Amino acid sequence: MGFLSDFMTGLTDRFGPMAPLLGIGLLGMLLILLALPVVMKRQRDRFRELKDQVPRASSDKKRALRKADKVDKLERFAHFLEPQKKEELSAAKLQMLRAGYTGKNAVRMFHAMQFLLAILFLVGGLILALIKSMSQEMTPTDLLLHSLLPCAIGYYLPRYWVNKRVTQRQTEIIQGFPDALDLMLVCVEAGQSLDQSIIRLGKETRAGYPALADEFDLVAQEVKAGKERIAVLKDMAERVGVPDVASFVTTIIQSATFGTSIADALRVYSADMRDKRVMRAEEKANMLPTKLTLGTMLFTVPPLLVILIGPSVYGMVTMLGQLQSGL
Repeated sequence: MGFLSDFMTGLTDRFGPMAPLLGIGLLGMLLILLALPVVMKRQRDRFRELKDQVPRASSDKKRALRKADKVDKLERFAHFLEPQKKEELSAAKLQMLRAGYTGKNAVRMFHAMQFLLAILFLVGGLILALIKSMSQEMTPTDLLLHSLLPCAIGYYLPRYWVNKRVTQRQTEIIQGFPDALDLMLVCVEAGQSLDQSIIRLGKETRAGYPALADEFDLVAQEVKAGKERIAVLKDMAERVGVPDVASFVTTIIQSATFGTSIADALRVYSADMRDKRVMRAEEKANMLPTKLTLGTMLFTVPPLLVILIGPSVYGMVTMLGQLQSGL
């Protein structure tokens, strides 16, 4: 920190008070110029060349190719906007799926928003620092805070939004899953198959729990496409990331493996889910007095002490005043 302070002081003495701000701006421009050749370099896509060689016979194919061209504008920056390691890319895609973003280019859009917001907040911080420096003198530390702090906020803002979306969707799925199991049990006992009951769940839970309805619709579509039901349910459990759904998938798989009745398994598991929901409500109710303790100490005890002890303190002060005047 001492070396940085001496460097900033020497830079300010030589080039004026705006030297650190201009240095940061030039450094940012230099980094952008260094990154542009890497970003704009487009690798040769063999599959794209094969697609261009196929004759376009109908207008539908032309529209599809136009849509593909629009997506390709983001694919040009895929090597820059997506993690290069397979494990990191899979984890990023899973996080976006849990947040409800099921698009093919969701990871690219996420990193693009991080990059753009960081640049915009950096430029906004530099402009704000420039305006403030005209009216008052600013230290090099203040200039760094006004430029780097907004850049960090802009970079982490999309991550905060995605994490918030993941928490909201998981909470919504946890709240609606017991009701969905009850409805599935009714459908199975009425004579419908498991696949038909899942389709019915996607329709009926849309109004109250859209996130849960999206997951059931995706399961129904994958089963219709010919994917194995056990694999589809396992993908749903991994995609949602809720322990209750993972336990439900395990129960269904075990029931199908050992040949037991799905209705009996659903009846026992739905009762267990209802008990869990009651226990969660009781847990929140029991935590309420603890959370209210601080508010009670801050807003109830001091006024109560003033009301109870205030008259006595006032009487004692008056009595002391009278004794002093008598002496």
